[in-house]
Amino acid sequence: QVQLVESGGGLVQAGGSLRLSCTASGRTFSSHAMAWFRQAPGKEREFIASVAWNGDMATYANSVKGRFTISRDNAKNMGYLQMNNLKPEDTAIYYCAAYISRGTYPSLRAPQYEYWGQGTQVTVSS
Repeated sequence: QVQLVESGGGLVQAGGSLRLSCTASGRTFSSHAMAWFRQAPGKEREFIASVAWNGDMATYANSVKGRFTISRDNAKNMGYLQMNNLKPEDTAIYYCAAYISRGTYPSLRAPQYEYWGQGTQVTVSS
């Protein structure tokens, strides 16, 4: 069992930056692939970025590529999402997720992820 808690959300103007954090506890976080998803009101949950257990193979949705960076620090049991040049359409609840995997390529699919945080709200004003 892994418990995930997101933090770092808030209100920011368009063009601004935020850094989301995901604090993991419980089972060995370093054995898990992790990802960030988001869900805007009235929309389905959307894949944002994923990274393998060792920090390799970062993958991004086209909508955030070049603006967002996913990273992790297994020694601290932490995951991060650096978000730059934020746009109003980035407004959503952002979720950290993880599943046990020592594979090379982390999944992009939400059903693959067994553990989820409660989410943190990101609001981007125009």
